[in-house]
Amino acid sequence: MTASYYAQMGGHPPQEQIMTDRAVFTDAYAVIPKGTMRDIVTSFLPFWEDTRLWVLSRPLSGFAETFSQYIMEVAPGGGSDRPETDPGAEAVLFVVEGAGTLTIDGTAHALEPGSFAFLPPATDWTLRNTGDALLKFHWIRKAYEAVEGLPAPEAFVTNEKDITPAAMPGTDGKWATTRFVDQTDLRHDMHVTVVTFEPGGVIPFAETHVMEHGLYVLEGKAVYRLNSDWVEVEAGDYMWLRAFCPQACYAGGPGRFRYLLYKDVNRHMPLRLTPRG
Repeated sequence: MTASYYAQMGGHPPQEQIMTDRAVFTDAYAVIPKGTMRDIVTSFLPFWEDTRLWVLSRPLSGFAETFSQYIMEVAPGGGSDRPETDPGAEAVLFVVEGAGTLTIDGTAHALEPGSFAFLPPATDWTLRNTGDALLKFHWIRKAYEAVEGLPAPEAFVTNEKDITPAAMPGTDGKWATTRFVDQTDLRHDMHVTVVTFEPGGVIPFAETHVMEHGLYVLEGKAVYRLNSDWVEVEAGDYMWLRAFCPQACYAGGPGRFRYLLYKDVNRHMPLRLTPRG
C-alpha cells in the first residue's frame, strides 16, 4: 500500500470559527492538534533561507527533556548551508512532502516523501529544496550522549518504502514497526520509527516506561490512552509524552493509523541533576 504523510500546515481560521479545539497540556502529556499549526505560530532559524517551521516540542525541565522536534517548510530554492549551529546535536530528518537535496560530507542525496536521514553530531551537511513546490520534513534533534569505547554512529539516508516493517508478535500483522536502525546497535541513543496499525489493531496494555515520546500522526485516526485519559487523534496531530506516562491505543479505522515515533534509548539513567549529554 502506498504511504501517505499528512503535511498540511499554515493558514488562518476565519473569525466565524469557534475556539473549541482538542489541544491540551498536562503534567504527563500534551496533545497538539493539527489545527494549532497556523501561520501565527511559525518560527524562523538562523542561516535558513526561505524557510519557516513549527516547533512541536522542546526540552522542558520536569517534563520531556531529551529532544526537540520541528516541522520544517522550505520554499523552492530555499534551505541552508549551515543548518545546525550545535556541534553536539544529532538529528533525524523525515520527509513528508516535496523534493530536495541533502548533501552530507560532499555527497548529494535526493529527498522525497518517505526519505529518512540520520545525522550524527558534528556532521557536515546542507539541505536545499530542489523542487518546484514546498519541501516539508520533520527534524528531530537530540544532544548525543557519547559513551567511552563506543564510536558515534555514521550518517545514512534511506526511505521508508525500502524497509519491511516488523510485525509485533501475536498481532497477525495488525501492529508493525518500520525500524531504520538496528535495535542492537548501542551506538545509537535514540530511535525514530514509523508505527503502523491496521484497522482494529491495538496496544492492549498501558505501556508505562522510561522513554520519552514524540508521536506525529502521519495517517488515519485512532483513540489513544494518555495517562488516565482517552483522546481522539488524527493525521496531523502530535502527542508529546514524558517518561512513565501510561499509553495505549485502539485504531478503529476505516484506514490505517500511522505515526512517526521518537524515543530515547540505550543509555544509563543520569544519577545527578545535570543536563544529559
